[in-house]
Amino acid sequence: MYWCKIATTDKEFDNIAALNYETFVEEIPQHEQNETRKKFDRFHKENCYIVVYKKTEIVGMLAFRDRRPFSLDEKIGKVERYLQDTDCENLAEMRLLAVKKRYRTGRVFFRLIQAVYSFAYHQGYSAVVISGTTREQKLYKQMGFEQFADAVGSEEAKFIPMVLTRRKFEQGLEKRIATSSHHSFYPGPVKQNTALSHTDLSHRSDEFRELFVSMKKQLQKLSGANYVATVVGSGTLANDIMLGQLKTRSVKKGLILVNGEFGERLVDQARNWEISFETFYSDWGTPYNLAEIEKYVETGNFEWLLMVHGETSTGTLNPIEPILEITKRYDVKLCVDCISSFGALQFSMNELYFATSVSGKALGAMSGLAFVFSQQLVEDTKLPSYLNLAKYQQIDPPFTVPAMLVANVMEALNHYPFRYKLLEERFMQLRDIKIVKDYAITTNNYPMIVTLQLPYELKHLNDDLKLNGILLHAESHYLRSRNFVQLATIQPDFEEALNRFEEIVNYYIQVLQ
Repeated sequence: MYWCKIATTDKEFDNIAALNYETFVEEIPQHEQNETRKKFDRFHKENCYIVVYKKTEIVGMLAFRDRRPFSLDEKIGKVERYLQDTDCENLAEMRLLAVKKRYRTGRVFFRLIQAVYSFAYHQGYSAVVISGTTREQKLYKQMGFEQFADAVGSEEAKFIPMVLTRRKFEQGLEKRIATSSHHSFYPGPVKQNTALSHTDLSHRSDEFRELFVSMKKQLQKLSGANYVATVVGSGTLANDIMLGQLKTRSVKKGLILVNGEFGERLVDQARNWEISFETFYSDWGTPYNLAEIEKYVETGNFEWLLMVHGETSTGTLNPIEPILEITKRYDVKLCVDCISSFGALQFSMNELYFATSVSGKALGAMSGLAFVFSQQLVEDTKLPSYLNLAKYQQIDPPFTVPAMLVANVMEALNHYPFRYKLLEERFMQLRDIKIVKDYAITTNNYPMIVTLQLPYELKHLNDDLKLNGILLHAESHYLRSRNFVQLATIQPDFEEALNRFEEIVNYYIQVLQ
């Protein structure tokens, strides 16, 4: 099995020097021979090396460098003289492309090409230039490089100035996505493997109305809620609609529970609505102290309580039932953000005053629709139309709803209740792999996502997995600041992705030891 990473260890740098010598001293006579049979590049400290492994053996490499002057500048003068202005905004040079002779197969070069596109894209390079050897001109063209100046050098070691533009490596990544040659562990959006339908169906047609009503009935059945309103937008919009109702219908203040990023976002949204509320904070990933919450609620100062059910930022499930017991005891309305939990596990919204969810997470449908569940129909209020829940509770949608999104949700709902079991089985598989056992944070999980807090020696894991077409959930600021990476169970190719992830990670940890 071949896989890539960015070189970081002394052992890797020694292997790179040996391969550099083998290729650019013995095979291509660019440098003098020496007794060590190692050749450290003159820009070694400035180079970023991408290496290809076969299991735990380095079999190929290349180097990126974005400090000037480039080696190519020294051969032909400033490369900007030959290139488009847009290609010169953030240039890098790629050098030292080498593969051990016995491994010069399509699979190794394919891995290198994928790594080049991924690395160049994520580094934000506008273009990459190389001095391509004439003997490997065909390979460079296959990678997307194009000649932009006359060949230079001696007959024994002649080089062709070539460039790979951002458009080229963006197209390469788009092709990888289109052909499903990448794997995502994102907790949304969810990859769709079937073609979209109903793309030209009007939301004012009888056919749409029948489809729309069927979706609402299915959602009510799955949730246990009395009513569901469908809005075109994200979970943030659904939460704003819910908060708008609390703003206009509440006499007393509310209480918002927070033990993660999305609880904090509810607080921020409530502040923007200028709602009267207090906040009950717990450490990220820790269960709420029910006794302390009851002390707050029993004062009689609160009309509603708002919480996140599935706190995606840590993968924590905050159980509804014990909070519901407290709120019922003191006649407080319980409202819940179920954006990440709805569809991941069975629970009832029947006794929730309001609840929110979306199409593009655990349900497995496309992103684009959000839902506000409620115990009762609400009266019309003086809210902006797009935030007015009363308008959405009509039988006919008040605004344009793409029929393809409704049909897509219906297709996803057809997989219930079986999908509950599927996600639970995937979650058990995920928890059973070694890196999860070693680094998963301790919390009350639910079968949608696992959060790992990686040690310092694995700090580059996320970036290295990108080179191999494996995407973890790790880019959000709240994850980066805590060195968290996450793996969700909701993508359709989870089993294949997990096998590839586990295989690479096992070798990855070995080469770091």
